[in-house]
Amino acid sequence: MAKITVYLSGSIAAYKGVTVVRGLQKAGHEVRVVMTAAATKLVGPATLNALTKYPVLTDLWNDQDQPIPHIELADWTELALVVPASADILAKLANGIADDAASTTLLATAAPKMVAPAMNRHMWAAPATQRNLAQLKRDGVAVIEPVTGRLAEGYQGHGRLPEPDQIVSRVQEFLRAHELLAGKRVVVTAGGTREPLDPVRYIGNRSSGKMGIAIATAAAQAGAQVTLITGQVSVPVPHDPNIKLVSALTTEEMLVAVQTAFKGADALVMAAAVADYRPVEVASQKVKKTADHGERTLKLTETVDILKTVAASKRPGQQVVGFAAETEKLLDHAQDKLTNKGADMIVANSVAGHNGAFGQDDDQVTILQPGEKPERWPRMAKTAVAQRLITQLAAKMK
Repeated sequence: MAKITVYLSGSIAAYKGVTVVRGLQKAGHEVRVVMTAAATKLVGPATLNALTKYPVLTDLWNDQDQPIPHIELADWTELALVVPASADILAKLANGIADDAASTTLLATAAPKMVAPAMNRHMWAAPATQRNLAQLKRDGVAVIEPVTGRLAEGYQGHGRLPEPDQIVSRVQEFLRAHELLAGKRVVVTAGGTREPLDPVRYIGNRSSGKMGIAIATAAAQAGAQVTLITGQVSVPVPHDPNIKLVSALTTEEMLVAVQTAFKGADALVMAAAVADYRPVEVASQKVKKTADHGERTLKLTETVDILKTVAASKRPGQQVVGFAAETEKLLDHAQDKLTNKGADMIVANSVAGHNGAFGQDDDQVTILQPGEKPERWPRMAKTAVAQRLITQLAAKMK
């Protein structure tokens, strides 16, 4: 059972937060409560004090017995749950603002966080709110999406808080998922490698790094200690105490980083788009156009195959997952990779056309494993693919 701190913010749905607290207690969790000033206008702190048998933190300066109450509570917390989460508290959490007891304690909390937003549909749809939510997800915060229903304003809309029993169920699922990889070490690669032509130019690819970053985040949320090795990425990397960041821009650099990290790891997920070729010679100075404006021939040689090299050195019990990004004959090429490279699993996806995986927020993948039929997953958000993949990997690691 977990030590859960519940944060109530200034949404009319704050009354549901009381029922969530009671539901978590019935599930066996120990619960403490923090309330924003706005929340105290909607629900009395005395109610939560009576339910939890703990003082409710509403102000940083009121507790004379505990000189640094927000740090004590942050250190005590094993899961922080903001329910309901107003647009205001989401903005503060996403941007690191600490101007009251709730936002300060959240910022000081290293434990996993969940938010259950509830607000008017227009506030929910506002670009600022969506930007803040996207940032929170990148930071590894789990979001319990609002539902469509009757709002306090008297009309139907998207922004209603789910029912308390649904929220408690989601918390239970989250906690179970957080134990899937407890004590495990996972290495994840993300982004594309760059092979330099000269000090200015390089050969690269269109990988954004979104999938690898989502997998690293999902693994950390499942309780693993993660080493995230990134090539060139076009999205922010996560800032999570359970994720160690390593930069490796070229294929050779990534090989060294992967081999070093994999020695003490339980699993490797090679989601990076690694270059297949590199220039034979790299110019020491910027290559200039010729006077006759003629053609220039570029001689390439194959790069080292990181997946095959590392898979060949794995110990019993270590798991290696590779990706197959193809533009044609997806399953044929993915099956060849599974057979020839020694991986325990290949995640096949298409990068052809405007619906290809590169740069998109969602993806459609097919899972290949030795001796099993290909398992085609429906198209879903890359974060959902990552969570499902980590669940499947955890089952194999058992």
